[in-house]
Amino acid sequence: MIKVGLTGGIGSGKTTVANYFIELGVPVYFADIEAKKLMNISALIKKKLIAEFGEGSYELDKLNRKFLASVVFNDKSKLKKINNIVHPVVAEHFDQWIKKQNADYIIQENAILFENNTASKFDYIITVIAPFEEKMKRIMNRDSASKEDVLSRMNNQWDDAKKISLSDFVLENKEKDETKRQVLELHKKILKMSIFKGNS
Repeated sequence: MIKVGLTGGIGSGKTTVANYFIELGVPVYFADIEAKKLMNISALIKKKLIAEFGEGSYELDKLNRKFLASVVFNDKSKLKKINNIVHPVVAEHFDQWIKKQNADYIIQENAILFENNTASKFDYIITVIAPFEEKMKRIMNRDSASKEDVLSRMNNQWDDAKKISLSDFVLENKEKDETKRQVLELHKKILKMSIFKGNS
């Protein structure tokens, strides 16, 4: 089974692209969504976050996102500590998820696939890009966020050029129909590669 990583900067439309792959019958693991679930239910994550950042990390036995957001705001070292606690648990969960899939290939959608050094675990990497102003507009509308907040979040991720240089495929997400066409084209390519891999 081929493992594909799907990544891209905030606001690039990774989730939209991932959903197009789902429409084609491809199993997709949403790393960010699963990480948020695991931060609430994993005793190991809870124990480590409290040890590192204090009891305020959880409120009424639920992850205190507001508290942790304030802790890591403009402090990349603390964000890295959280990632180092959460990502190994997510990686193990992903491995278990893969075992349950029956498909020619699967996708993991992960915004920080390069930043958390997990790109090497995938056979191919797809990076989704979009024009800067389009990304800004999407995030500000989606999250009711200020321009400053969006820029701060973007600064915690690699820029597109760096991601593109390490990717196997690049998909520009501007117009819906064109994006769907690119997804279908990529889907056919990966299916062909999975047949080749199966015969090798």
